[in-house]
Amino acid sequence: MQLKKKQILLVSFMLFSLFFGAGNLIFPPFLGQNAGNQTPFAIAAFLITAVALPVLGVIVIAKFDGLEKLARKVNPSFAIVFTILIYLSIGPGLGIPRAASLPFEMAVAPYLPEEANLTIFMLLFSFVFFLIAGWLALTPTKLVERVGKFLTPTLLLLILFVFFNFLFRGTVQVAPAQISYSTNPLVKGFLEGYLTMDTIAALNFGLVIATTIGTLGIKEKRHVMKYTIMTGIFAGTILASIYLILAYMGMSSSGVFPIQENGAWTLRCIIHQLFGDPGAILLAAIFTLACLTTCVGLITSISQYFSTLTTKLTYRHWVFLIVGFSFLICNQGLNVILSISVPILDAIYPISIMLIVLGLLDSYIKNIPYIYPCTIGAVGFISIVYAIENAGLNLGRISKLFHSLPLYSLGLGWAIVALVVMILCCSAYGIKCSKNNFF
Repeated sequence: MQLKKKQILLVSFMLFSLFFGAGNLIFPPFLGQNAGNQTPFAIAAFLITAVALPVLGVIVIAKFDGLEKLARKVNPSFAIVFTILIYLSIGPGLGIPRAASLPFEMAVAPYLPEEANLTIFMLLFSFVFFLIAGWLALTPTKLVERVGKFLTPTLLLLILFVFFNFLFRGTVQVAPAQISYSTNPLVKGFLEGYLTMDTIAALNFGLVIATTIGTLGIKEKRHVMKYTIMTGIFAGTILASIYLILAYMGMSSSGVFPIQENGAWTLRCIIHQLFGDPGAILLAAIFTLACLTTCVGLITSISQYFSTLTTKLTYRHWVFLIVGFSFLICNQGLNVILSISVPILDAIYPISIMLIVLGLLDSYIKNIPYIYPCTIGAVGFISIVYAIENAGLNLGRISKLFHSLPLYSLGLGWAIVALVVMILCCSAYGIKCSKNNFF
């Protein structure tokens, strides 16, 4: 059996919408505004961590039938702990609340009367938001139809509407890059891609896409992988195109208005420049659609995983629990959520990247003992230390020792160490094989 072109398109739209949430909407225009004339370099590196790695992650997880099976190559205990940590960080602990609070704080709150009680309005907005998200998540078999056929095309049309208006009516004035981008635009862009959380999300969504393809009648593993790759590439192409559009608008506006607090304010300024106060309705629609589709995907996939851990709670129970907990967290405010996200992402993103890399190379390295635990252990140790330091804590001699690593101050010290550890493991295996053959 083969999928029809329409089915491939709908699954691709679904994957795009699962990825394209709060961070995906706000970080590219913010990057463009801050990078200014260095935007082409910054966005090129940004696309590596925000598009290429997530697409590869989806393919790898589909290949291994889930994150836990891939992580078991490191250690069974690590597999459970890391999988739960990933699901909590991109789910009710961070990703879902961020996606729910963003449309309110950036597209609703600024237009409420000055005397309005923002806490009450936030409670009402988030209650309705999670009510809809929970309802959609209760029927995961209908995600392709509801998300791929209706919500995603609407979101894409709205973004393209803003872009074409900007091309013909927007004020273009490109400013010099801010200091953080003028010195190392490639590195800065690469690290900014972390904030979209998409490489981490890919460790979650890979199984969702493979399962969805299975529900469409594709059962044989090689055919599932074939369509996972096809939909991943197509979804990644759409994602990259939207990032380029958003970054271009941010870059072109970098000399028009001052640097904003975050990317949501950058986008709000751009839309206000084009449409004035009525643009608030358009902005609210874009934010809400982008964040709603991602929330539904996260709630669905995380509930599916946790329902396999215990027989006492069903899929529906987990949906209600995750929605309820996320509702409580999101009412703490967007800035609080964003401030927590950076150190967490610094700690787990490098581990996620290396799991994907090792998974891609698995057919070549699967017989090499300890390459998974040694590489992930080294990367995890370095990334955790880096995250602790970025949170403002000094680790004394450990900090001094780690700062001697190449690229450590740029947040990429783990990459060099990972490469060295992998080479050492391969070399040790090669020497062992040579001795065995000799004797």
